[in-house]
Parts: sequence; C-alpha cells; structure tokens
Amino acid sequence: MWEFTLRCNLRCSHCGSSAGAARAKELDTKECFRVVEQLAEIGCRDVALMGGEPLMRDDFYEVGQAVKQLGMNLNMVSNGTLMKDRIDQVRRLEPKVVGISLDGMKEAHESIRGAGTYGPTLTAVDLLRDAGIQTTVITTVSKVNFKDLPGMRKMLLGKGVNWQIQTAMPFGNFRRDLMLSREEFYATGLFIAKERLRTRYEDMPVTGAHCCGYYSKLIPGTRFKGCTAGISTVGITSDGGMVGCLSMGNDRFIEGNVRERSLVDIWRDPKGFKYTRGFAETDLGDNCAKCRHRMKCKGGCSSVSYALTGRFHNNPYCFHAIEKATAMR
Repeated sequence: MWEFTLRCNLRCSHCGSSAGAARAKELDTKECFRVVEQLAEIGCRDVALMGGEPLMRDDFYEVGQAVKQLGMNLNMVSNGTLMKDRIDQVRRLEPKVVGISLDGMKEAHESIRGAGTYGPTLTAVDLLRDAGIQTTVITTVSKVNFKDLPGMRKMLLGKGVNWQIQTAMPFGNFRRDLMLSREEFYATGLFIAKERLRTRYEDMPVTGAHCCGYYSKLIPGTRFKGCTAGISTVGITSDGGMVGCLSMGNDRFIEGNVRERSLVDIWRDPKGFKYTRGFAETDLGDNCAKCRHRMKCKGGCSSVSYALTGRFHNNPYCFHAIEKATAMR
C-alpha cells in the first residue's frame, strides 16, 4: 500500500491521513523507480498506488508502468474526481483493480467529501467500467452515512462493480463522536452478510474490510487470522517511510526510510515489525486476553485497536465479543 502522495484536491472529514498538502520532500520519480525495483526484489505481488490522491502526481503513469513491467499487479485507490481527465492513461496501464471512494448517497457523500464531488465520482465508476477495468466502490461507514447503505445497494447493483465496506475510526481527520456504536457496527456486519448472500449469483460482490469484525456465530466470513502488517503487507509513505500499515498512524510506527536504508533491508530486518512478527499471548490486552479465539485472531485489526485503546492486540470492535456480551444480558 503506497501513499504515492499526501497531496489531495479534497479535504474529507474522515480521512485517516489528514491529506491535503504534499509531504515535505516526497519521493521523486527516480526514487519511486528504485522503490518499485526493490518491491519486486522482495517478491511483492500487488502494489496499490493511493494517497492523498495518486492522480495528482504527474508521474503516476510512468511509475505505474514500472510496476507492471517488473511483473507486479498494479492497483489504485482514487476519489474519482480527476478520473475523467486521466482515464486514457489509467486504461493503458491495465490495472488489476481500481478502488473509488463513494461514501453514501449525494447528501452524505458531499457532506464528507465536499460539494460537487458526488457526480464526478459516479462518472469515474462508469468510465472505469466502460473501459473494462475491474472497479471496487469503497465505502467508509460512520454515523453520517450509516443509513445510506440500503440506498447505495440499490444504486450500485447492476453497475458491475465490487463493493467494499469499511468502518471509520478516530484517526486523522475523523471525529470520535461520529464513529459507529458497537450496535451499529454489528448491524453493518449483518448488512454485509445479507448482501453477500443476496448477490452471490449477481454482479456485485460485497465484502467487509479487515476491520469488520471477527469470529461471529451468525455472520460468515469472519475467521480473522491476525493483522498482516509487516507479515504479508507493508505501507510506504510518500516521503519514503516504511510502516506495517498506512492506517496505523503512519508517522508513529515507521520501521525505516528507503532514502536511508534499502527497502529490502528494512523488510528483512529480523528486529522489524515486532508487534506482528513477534506476537506472543502476553501481548493481548484486556479485551482479548481471555477470548477462546485469541491465538488465531491475535487481537484484531492493529490500527483500530491502537486508535481505540492505545495499544495493539486489544480491538473492542469484535463480533464475537459483541455477541458474547449480548448473550450475557
């Protein structure tokens, strides 16, 4: 997951990166090529260019080409508002998938992302599908747009897209008072499960992101095997920092910088990414220490756990825990 630039043309209220202005001394094109080469060297299979807004960099096409030429899958995540002017380049890159952020129906989406953004975002989805590019609509759910999920389902069905639903958490720009309650969080999980069953033979696969609950007795697809940060995934900041996951407060847990050390050396450092690679049962917080799934789940999503409790391996937003607490009432 590559924060290709922190520069963005929007100022979204739930942005976990507080994107807007570019970071000081972002990697230049030559440095980006070196990063791509080293990602290939460590055996990376998929590279996702994200931001900020990756289409704001003039060299996104050249760097995307380099990813493809070295045998890796290219993916992108965009807010969609600049896609109309870039669609020809995106089509020539033949990305594996492009994610487009759509956060509700018009009123809710524009309250989050700004006036005038809804139409161009829908246009981006249509342009990508017309170009034959696999497209995933990404919806980040909070109290602002929770009620819009059924309407979005009706609007998106038939567009030939995937739909990824994730939950907003209090890092970056997002206000804690707007996050889903545990009951709303669980209801979102039920919605995802219902739509997965309903659209099984139709054209809109619906998935929950890694933050969407663990080990439910009622909701299928929740057998979480622990945070993958620093194990099978890695984040790169636009100024060269390496972190297990870009959602973890990406300036707080930097393992090294590719300008100072080889990306390969940082990745292969036996002392790196201790919170996942060196996980032990004693690392579990109070929310997870007595759970029967603790050694499989390992305390859930690291970014959510840290944002809500100030530590890893302690995520309270857990379907299993919610069901257990409900049964005890």
